[in-house]
Amino acid sequence: MSLCFPAPSLDPPPPPHMLVLLHPPISISMTTTVTEMAYSDSPARPGPAHPSPAQPIPARPGPARPGPARPGPARLVFCSSLSAVPLAPKHLTSLYLRGASGPKPPDVPALPAGDPCSSAPHFPDLRTSMDGKYKEIAEELFTRSLADSEMRSAPYEFPEDSPIEQLEEKRHRLERQISQDIKLEPEILLRAKQDFMKIDSTADLEFLKEQSLEEVDHAPKEAVLEREYQRVSISGEEKCGVPFTDLVDAAKCVVNALFIREKYMARSMQSFCVTTARSLLQMGEKPMELRVYEEIPETPVAADAPVHPPVSDTHPYEGQDPKSMPSDMGYGCKMVDGVVHVYTKKSHMDKSTELDLPYPNLQEYITDMNVMMALIINGPVKSFCYRRLQYLSSKFQMHILLNEMKELAAQKKVPHRDFYNIRKVDTHIHASSCMNQKHLLRFIKRAMKKYPEEIVHIERGRGQTLKEVFECMNLTAFDLSVDTLDMHADRNTFHRFDKFNAKYNPIGESILREIFIKTDNHIEGKYFAHIIKEVMEDLEESKYQNAELRLSIYGRCRDEWDKLAKWAVTHSVYSDNVRWLIQVPRLFDVYHTKKQLANFQEMLENIFIPLFEVTVDPRSHPELHLFLQHVVGFDSVDDESKPEQHIFNLDSPLPARWTEEDNPPYSYYLYYTYANMTVLNHLRRRRGFHTFVLRPHCGEAGPIHHLVSGYMLSQNISHGLLLRKAPVLQYLYYLAQVGIAMSPLSNNSLFLSYHRNPLPEYLSRGLMVSLSTDDPLQFHFTKEPLMEEYSIATQVWKLSSCDMCELSRNSVLMSGFAHKTKSYWLGPGYNHEGPESNDIRRTNVPDIRVAYRHETLNEELNLITHAVLTQDAADEAEDLLSMAPLPPRHNPPSGATGTAPPTNNPHSSAGPAPPHKH
Repeated sequence: MSLCFPAPSLDPPPPPHMLVLLHPPISISMTTTVTEMAYSDSPARPGPAHPSPAQPIPARPGPARPGPARPGPARLVFCSSLSAVPLAPKHLTSLYLRGASGPKPPDVPALPAGDPCSSAPHFPDLRTSMDGKYKEIAEELFTRSLADSEMRSAPYEFPEDSPIEQLEEKRHRLERQISQDIKLEPEILLRAKQDFMKIDSTADLEFLKEQSLEEVDHAPKEAVLEREYQRVSISGEEKCGVPFTDLVDAAKCVVNALFIREKYMARSMQSFCVTTARSLLQMGEKPMELRVYEEIPETPVAADAPVHPPVSDTHPYEGQDPKSMPSDMGYGCKMVDGVVHVYTKKSHMDKSTELDLPYPNLQEYITDMNVMMALIINGPVKSFCYRRLQYLSSKFQMHILLNEMKELAAQKKVPHRDFYNIRKVDTHIHASSCMNQKHLLRFIKRAMKKYPEEIVHIERGRGQTLKEVFECMNLTAFDLSVDTLDMHADRNTFHRFDKFNAKYNPIGESILREIFIKTDNHIEGKYFAHIIKEVMEDLEESKYQNAELRLSIYGRCRDEWDKLAKWAVTHSVYSDNVRWLIQVPRLFDVYHTKKQLANFQEMLENIFIPLFEVTVDPRSHPELHLFLQHVVGFDSVDDESKPEQHIFNLDSPLPARWTEEDNPPYSYYLYYTYANMTVLNHLRRRRGFHTFVLRPHCGEAGPIHHLVSGYMLSQNISHGLLLRKAPVLQYLYYLAQVGIAMSPLSNNSLFLSYHRNPLPEYLSRGLMVSLSTDDPLQFHFTKEPLMEEYSIATQVWKLSSCDMCELSRNSVLMSGFAHKTKSYWLGPGYNHEGPESNDIRRTNVPDIRVAYRHETLNEELNLITHAVLTQDAADEAEDLLSMAPLPPRHNPPSGATGTAPPTNNPHSSAGPAPPHKH
């Protein structure tokens, strides 16, 4: 196919919704809202074999041709927000030639009334005329370049009257006109449409006036302006470019994987994408009971509520009387085969008194895990998912080309709001490294001057003051510098997680790490609490930045929870801008080697039994009960690249019998964390307490089955780099909208160079991604590490303002902040579907972008569900045909005696009827 391009002109080129195609094999259909461009492979119809180049090919009216159905070609469809108006050939020609220098081409006579194909006149050939225009424009530009060559300082500069500059000026002027409020000035939109479509006809102008008045009278114009945009879709029977049988096979596998995730999310009371759940309901399956308990009543947030939630006058940790806490339920709890079971009586704990708190058993999890592992290595499914991901990337690029200026115009219309004053949440950051190096250095120097004689460490039974600790290192406050601390990751930490962990030690001394960035030490985490509170003050000062800090529970002893809660309550470590996640390092092998743990179940008991006890009786652990009100979930952390010596299956030893020196595999840790958290969530929901979610580090390195476990069991994950190598999992993460907190600067120092990071690819395809800092102490330099992360990503990947705001909105949606808080930050309807969930006055994300994401996700879900439903309907029809009764046998002719002898021929009609298929 050859394409003909128009000559450059001084006026804007024709918009995408008004196309003139100069090649016969391409047909164009003009409607009021849709322009379809299809590659036609149908046989020729009566009429001219080849229409003239400038003749518009009309749409085929009437019903489809009779005949056997066959797969039609896929068609690319551009849906415009402006209504297309039928133009005469004269106007179509002027779209290309208006504004060119030289005389105008001769007018093309209008088509006579009647069938355009049967009575089409012969038009003059315009190719000679257009070639002349090309030549004249080229000579004119060449002459100007020679005349002005001495005046320009660089070869890439253009004179002031350059056509490109004039086109830009006209385009910006047009955008300003379109962005005006039609309710107040409807004539502006009319003039913009006229200029945009180059309308000369008075009849066309009157038609547009009537249409504009009708729109103003019957529709809220602001909403229409923000949500109307040019859509790109594919029509035809084979939309995905693969045979229908391959589509059905892949769709069945994908739908099965989505059902698996929905089941595990429902049982653990974690959230599942509402749009995906609604699509799965079409499959005829019984809906999962996502809410089996009564909703906790909350005061609804008004649509005109302020952006900032109301701040309480009292500190949440002050003035709390344990007697006012909920009373003891009298339940008992005991761990059986690695999972805590709850009983109604402490004195009699057996099956007869066990509470029904559901969780997936080990056999069910292993079976589903095997199904998922077989799915991700299925060749046809991998090809299908890869093609869909490539299509999503291309579709987003087309969306940006068509709608980027509209998105920008929508953002400019919002008063006061911009990227700096919209809510952002650092969804992945560790508390022990949430400060930068300069902040920690200043605090250490200040502590050396303010508390030199305070005993901070016990060495061989004797207390050491802070001054003595530094004297042992031959250091003074003046000697310290950022270079002396040596806590920033460098090129030596790449693929060396052991060296990265050593960077947590200031000046390479683990004793300083224990003193300054630990909660459990001789001074009960006093210094660490001061540093965290200073970081919180910085977040509160910024107003719009928030963080979810990770604190560690190791599982070495039962009182770790009480010590951590006491640290937070005693030092009043709290901020409205901060929520906590509890990270559990996968270090059982280290503790077992040191004889601190006998088996893996002991580690699980140390982690979860205190949580069950405080849920049953909050008065037994009052500080822990207060602290848990601000904890949102669990994280699993460690070096994923460490080799795993064991494969998790039904033959794996149970936690009580895991006494090996090797560390349990990643999926082993994750399953038992998930199972205990699920039982705990059901118990807490019965008591009216909030529930927890699982958000582990996953897919940073190591084997691909980490991402399979994360997909099945986790609400969100951190990193997810390996999804770039697993198209099936990446497509499933997209369809299920699993949140991914990505940290490109962290990955750049540890596992993946910045320019190879897949975040921009994930974002363009529509995955739920957000930016996070991970460890500002090791990777960042400024006082606002999250803004530093956004800044570098924007510069390197050329993100637009809309992209940055979308990432910020995603971070709030993924975060564990309360529903009411999110209602203030994002709008009261943030948990709805589509543009109704967005309030641009709070998020600065245009409704165009939200509508595009929602419609694209729906199209992908409809593609796979429709394929499965179509195949199921065909199978049912085949079953009905096979179950139809056989025709009755004819009676033997008169005079015949006896019956036919039996036969063993299966094809004989005299034999017994085959069994019906039920």
